[in-house]
Amino acid sequence: MSRPLPSPWLAVPLLVTPLAAQATQYLSIEQAQRLLFPTATDYAPEAVELTAEQVRAIEQASGTRVVNRKPKLWRATAGDTLLGRLFVDQVYGKHELITYALAVTADGQVAGVEILDYRETHGDQVRQPRWRAQFLGKDASDAVKLGRDIQNISGATLSCRHLTDGVRRLLATHRALLGAAP
Repeated sequence: MSRPLPSPWLAVPLLVTPLAAQATQYLSIEQAQRLLFPTATDYAPEAVELTAEQVRAIEQASGTRVVNRKPKLWRATAGDTLLGRLFVDQVYGKHELITYALAVTADGQVAGVEILDYRETHGDQVRQPRWRAQFLGKDASDAVKLGRDIQNISGATLSCRHLTDGVRRLLATHRALLGAAP
């Protein structure tokens, strides 16, 4: 007696089941603070809500949309001296969120970029120190554009593009906050 062949429809769930994203936490916020502002003696959270006017200015300056009007932000100080601010933000890679930290000096220059959480299955080359070093010293007056002053990484194009856009938006945010921050 011959056995009937299994239905080809049994394989359909395998074809439509999404691949599981590989979620990796590389740094906590506290670790990023110490890494990006190692001489700081205090990291004080700043409660900020962007005004409609600030949002318009940021979007115009950065060419990107502001999604969160309450950015996660800390003031890094050494005694009474402001060293800079640390932003923690998220952008999409291809399908999943990338959480990153941006350190901006008191005079508005990038002091560093760190990847905190990477959830995509590919493209984590954006964690390479050489790629992230391209942002050092940039400020809100720089283009900070992929393919212009920030080089792409083949196989990580969307992660590169979205992180670059995020850094440009946060630099514009820092500039917009300077008028309101003490």
